[in-house]
Amino acid sequence: MNADDALTVPVAVVALGKIGLPLAVQFAVKGWRVFGCDINAATITAVNSGDEPFPGEYGLQHALRSVVGNGTLTGTTATTEAVRQARVVVVVVPLFVNEKGVPDFAAMDATTDAIGKGLQPGTLVSYETTLPVGTTRNRFAPLLESTSGLRAGVDFHLAFSPERVLTGRVFADLRRYPKLVGGLTPACGEAAERFYESVLDFDERPELPQPNGVWNLGSCEASEMAKLAETTYRDVNIGLANQFAKFSSANNIDIYKVIEACNSQPYSHIHQPGIAVGGHCIPIYPQMYLWNDPDATIVRAAREANWSMPKHAIDVLERAHGTIAGQRVVVLGASYRGGVKETAFSGVFAVVDELKKRNARVSVHDPMFTDDEIQRLGFIPFSRGGLADAAVLQADHTEYSAWGPEDLPGVRTMLNGRRLDLPILVDHCRMVYLDG
Repeated sequence: MNADDALTVPVAVVALGKIGLPLAVQFAVKGWRVFGCDINAATITAVNSGDEPFPGEYGLQHALRSVVGNGTLTGTTATTEAVRQARVVVVVVPLFVNEKGVPDFAAMDATTDAIGKGLQPGTLVSYETTLPVGTTRNRFAPLLESTSGLRAGVDFHLAFSPERVLTGRVFADLRRYPKLVGGLTPACGEAAERFYESVLDFDERPELPQPNGVWNLGSCEASEMAKLAETTYRDVNIGLANQFAKFSSANNIDIYKVIEACNSQPYSHIHQPGIAVGGHCIPIYPQMYLWNDPDATIVRAAREANWSMPKHAIDVLERAHGTIAGQRVVVLGASYRGGVKETAFSGVFAVVDELKKRNARVSVHDPMFTDDEIQRLGFIPFSRGGLADAAVLQADHTEYSAWGPEDLPGVRTMLNGRRLDLPILVDHCRMVYLDG
C-alpha cells in the first residue's frame, strides 16, 4: 500500500463527519480511489452532488467538488460492499461516553461488524477514532476476526492512527502535525506508515525532535495512549488555570497578567481559564483515560474543576450585577468555541441552565446560527439590538469585538468568559472576567 497503488487500490473511509469527509477528500486529492461510507443517506446524497454537508471547513467545498467530479471519490451507504473492494479501510466513527464516563461502543461495534463482513486478505484497517488504550487489540481485532474469518496481523493488517486535527482547519493540521501510527504487529505498523506517507504531505518543522511526517510509535497501545495523553494534558492544564482564576477572584488578582508573566520563561505553559471546555475532544477523552486508569486523581480533579466553571462564571456575574432573578440575560455564543458552527458539549447548555436556576430571563445569540437553529437547540433567540440587562460571552466569535451599545441596549454588566477584546463595549458597561 503505497503511492504506486493509487487509483488501482480503493480506500474506504467509514463515517463522513467533520473529520472523515476531509480525510476522504485528502486521500482522493492524492490520487487514491476512495469510497466514502456513511449510514446517513442525506450525507451521501450531498457528497455525491459535490456539496459539503456541513459548512465551515476551509477548502473542503472546492476540493470535494473536484474529486467527486473526476470520479476519485464516491459516497455510499453500503459499507460492507465498499470494504469488500478496498485494500485500505480508515474508520472515523465517533465514540462517546455516558454520564458516568463509560464508553458507548454500540456504533463502533456495529461499524466493525460491517467492516468484518467485507474484509479481504491483505487489507489494512486503520482506526482513527480516539479509543481507550487496548481497544484496537482487545476489542476490535477479535470482532474483525469473528466476522471475517481472517486473523489480525496475519491475514490482514490492523493499526491505530489517531486524528489530531481541529474542525475548520483540517487540511492545514494534516500538514502541520506528525501522523502517529501504531500497529498490532510491526508489519501492521509498517503497512500503516506506507499508506499515510502516500496520502499526506507535511510542513517542515525544524523544532521537532525528528522530521515531520509519519511517526510509528511501535504499537496500537502507544498510539492510543498518545492521543489520550495529549488531550488529557490540555484538560488538566485548563483545569489548573481555572483553579488559579477562582483563587484570584477571591484575592483581587488579575490572573491573566499572572499567566502572561509565568509563561515568559520556557518551563511554564499555563493555558487560559475559560467559562467552559467544549467540543468532541477535551470533555470526552480524559474520561476515556479515567476509564482505563480510575486512580488518576489529577485527571479527575481537573475534569471536575472544568465542569464547575459555568456555575462559577454566573457567580461572578451576579456578584458584579446583583441578583439576576427576572433580569434579561443574553448568552453570546452557542458554539463551543469561536469560529466554528458546532455545539458539541458546548458551555452554552450549562450556562443557560445555571441562569435559569437563578430565574433569569435567558436568550441566546450566535452569528453562525439562525434564529430557527437557536430555537431547535432549545433556546430563545436574541436579536441583535434587543434589550438586555446583562450579557455572558460564552464563545469568542470575533464578530462580537465589533459590537457596541446599539447592539446590547440597556446592558449594565458583561461577563467576558473568554477574555475576548471588546473595545467598544468595555466603555459602555461593567466588564467582568472569570477572576472577578
